[in-house]
Amino acid sequence: MKREELADLTVLLAVVEEGNFTRAAVRLGISQSAVSHTIRRLEAALGFRALNRTSRSVSLTDMGEKLIASLRPGLAQIEERIEELRSIGDRPSGLVRITASLAAVRAILWPVMTEISRDYPDIQIEINTNSRLSDLAEGRFDAAVRLAEMVGPDLIAVPVGPAVAMAAVASPDYLAGRGVPEHPDELARHDCIVMRFGANTAPYDWEFEGRGEEIVRKVSGPFIFNESELCIRAALEGFGIAYIPLPEVETEIADGRLQRVLADWCEPFEGFHLCYSSRRQMSSALRIVIDRLRYRIAGT
Repeated sequence: MKREELADLTVLLAVVEEGNFTRAAVRLGISQSAVSHTIRRLEAALGFRALNRTSRSVSLTDMGEKLIASLRPGLAQIEERIEELRSIGDRPSGLVRITASLAAVRAILWPVMTEISRDYPDIQIEINTNSRLSDLAEGRFDAAVRLAEMVGPDLIAVPVGPAVAMAAVASPDYLAGRGVPEHPDELARHDCIVMRFGANTAPYDWEFEGRGEEIVRKVSGPFIFNESELCIRAALEGFGIAYIPLPEVETEIADGRLQRVLADWCEPFEGFHLCYSSRRQMSSALRIVIDRLRYRIAGT
């Protein structure tokens, strides 16, 4: 394969990962027309069509899927070697890609990432906000911020925040009309705002612990969301009870717009962790991110 065709393959991979030509062009720092031209040239050289194109999106053909499956491991090895060589230098540099929920970005990531950017101008940080539990290898992420219970067994997890508790909350008007539940079993008589973390995953079952019992309840209601902010908005507007990490609704509880219920059934649990693969060579930039994010108990 010619050298320019190898470069064209990186453009194809960017289009596949970003889902369309426009976002791939932004990521690569070139024009959309240049991306389109590169893909056409690559397909002509390959002798087969790699992408199906519509007016709104692109997807891989069968041959394209086989090509990408064989391409990714090699490019990953090249990237890891480059990062390894970078880490030899005195100045940490390179791109760190992190996936996290918007709530985790606001509470955990953003304050620290801005400090890193000021202290290490050669480090570039990409943050992908998604409540879906993205696969790190599939999404080519270096790390993810997840609650401890959602960290996979093949990942290293570093605590980046204190213990948290869930909060079942609803508007005062809703509770005035429907009553205040005092036991998780009573949720069956209430409208609940449901979370689904991924398009192909089951809705999240609400977990409670208290009075020596552990209870898991399937709930239902008028809405299913994949972002906690929408759950909070629905609760504020009186559509039912939402089940949200307490830090995300402390302001609304304090000002009386939301009322907490079942508080004695919501024991604190391990909070957010930064997780990353144990099998991947760690870059100097990722080392900085991990060290800065690592949660330290006051006084230690």
